[in-house]
Amino acid sequence: MSTVVNTKVMQADLRDTTSTSRKNWDKAFLGGLWLFTLLAIVTLVVLIGTTLLKGYTRLNPSLVVNFPSPFPEDAGIQAAIFGSIWVVVTSGLVSLFIALGTAIYLEEFADQKSRLNNLITINIQTLAGVPSIVFGILGLAFIARGWLGWGFTVGTASAVLTMMILPVMIVSAREALKAVPSSLREGAFALGATRWQTIVKQVLPSAIPGIATGSILGVSRALGESAPLILLGALAYVSSNPSGLSSDYTVLPLVILKYTQEAQEEFQAVGAAAIIVLLVLLISLNMIAIVIRDKSRKSW
Repeated sequence: MSTVVNTKVMQADLRDTTSTSRKNWDKAFLGGLWLFTLLAIVTLVVLIGTTLLKGYTRLNPSLVVNFPSPFPEDAGIQAAIFGSIWVVVTSGLVSLFIALGTAIYLEEFADQKSRLNNLITINIQTLAGVPSIVFGILGLAFIARGWLGWGFTVGTASAVLTMMILPVMIVSAREALKAVPSSLREGAFALGATRWQTIVKQVLPSAIPGIATGSILGVSRALGESAPLILLGALAYVSSNPSGLSSDYTVLPLVILKYTQEAQEEFQAVGAAAIIVLLVLLISLNMIAIVIRDKSRKSW
């Protein structure tokens, strides 16, 4: 008899007690969320469709082979492609090594409860959210014209983009190291491995997928940035490819900005075609990151 009574009490307690007004507010919020999401998707589709319609006529080999020209039929983006490669690859490699070393120290060697470690972590997380234009101002003040005096060169742009994407890559590398279970480290220590051997032989191979994904996403962000490079003297009209870190340069976002601001529709078509090339590069990098994440995912 008591069992039946307890069952009835439990069933009464499990009844939905949410008020009608609260349910209506929840439905309204969910409807608004779907509405604005749909609006954003439609806007994106319209923009991409408009760009494709305007630029598909210039999607030919001459676009990536020719240099910028005052004549729209001869204008191309070769200098911008090679300039972007120089700047992005250099900043990506430097950021990767610095981020990896920083993440290993903070996660594997530093005292997690120390005030210094907490202060460093807070600063890294803060820098990850700083607008890119701020890094451009710092680069202009201290790298291009300051005590380094590198001028408006590939090296300056690479250094500024390194500062910009470094916090994001450090955070992603630390999260990848945290995802490695502590039992893996404890097993290596039990077998007599040193801390450094454990990190190199066990922890890093297990964290590579997460580190690679974060690095690729950081590089893709650097590829699409133009705000800091405008301050660093990146030229929109460059008729040669960079030959070193001290060369003049241009990048795809600035060339797109130049062509789309021209009054002639032929130049705007070149700018639209360059947007398509940049979109393809960004989507490819993101797809590579997704494939690496999915193929290398481990269940512990």
